[in-house]
Amino acid sequence: MNVNPYIAFKGNCREAIEFYTNALGATVLFSQTFGESPMANMGPAENIMHCSIRIGNSTLMMCDDPRPEAASADGNISLAIGSNDPERARLLFENLAQGGRTVMPLQKTYWAEAFGMVTDKFGVKWMINCEAPR
Repeated sequence: MNVNPYIAFKGNCREAIEFYTNALGATVLFSQTFGESPMANMGPAENIMHCSIRIGNSTLMMCDDPRPEAASADGNISLAIGSNDPERARLLFENLAQGGRTVMPLQKTYWAEAFGMVTDKFGVKWMINCEAPR
């Protein structure tokens, strides 16, 4: 059994897909617009009905939520990326911070070689954790 995060965007899912592909090296597994689907009447034809991307061994799913009352991405969930390479952690953090907001700079902590929190330009909260050497 797997549990995969699913993020609903407010009309800018395509931009988020491109951003995560560049920032995190994500690979698009599947993407379909409302116009390409049998649900064409559910939202603007160019908006993403469903997309799955692979980031490392994880799958992140996303869409454009056409409902006017849809919640923003700034909820109570953060996506966590674990690494054992401090340079890779720094690069991922910097990539995600572009156009976003640093909540906690990437820094050494008592539990990690490097840990930082950033809210990306889409309002998605990320935690980057690089394990301390043993």
